[in-house]
Amino acid sequence: MNGENASSLDSNSQTDSNDYIFSEQVGHLLRKAYQRHMMIFQELSCEANLTSPQFVALCTIQSMGSCSITDIVTATAVDQATMRGVVERLKSKGWIDLSADPNDKRKVMISLSESGAALLDKMIPCAVDITEATMGSLNPAERVALIYLLKKMNDSGK
Repeated sequence: MNGENASSLDSNSQTDSNDYIFSEQVGHLLRKAYQRHMMIFQELSCEANLTSPQFVALCTIQSMGSCSITDIVTATAVDQATMRGVVERLKSKGWIDLSADPNDKRKVMISLSESGAALLDKMIPCAVDITEATMGSLNPAERVALIYLLKKMNDSGK
């Protein structure tokens, strides 16, 4: 990185609008990395009709056994309205089952159906390949650093 660009990244310096380079900003770089990851997910997914948010929801349901939409929202940080749509689509595809909570009949509990569990069994190895492709040419230390820094950024907002 040249000195001019490095100085624009220094949080203590005053930045003139002429020195602002949008393509070097964290938001822009995160968005591009996310778009690349989503493209890789669609290319390498073992199920063409499965989206990344649906996969995350299925993994969450599998890890919790049986859970509510609120539980999934809390675990995934996907907003409630979006998750409702995800759950509707998962239900329509037969990958989840819905039932009433035995302790509160108003509460809907979500669990994996047999076909949802089979899909995850097939999809997990693909997800490993997706992660590998997303990480691309990063060496092992860079991979650890990237995950560490992303977690730290996400935890700093709490």
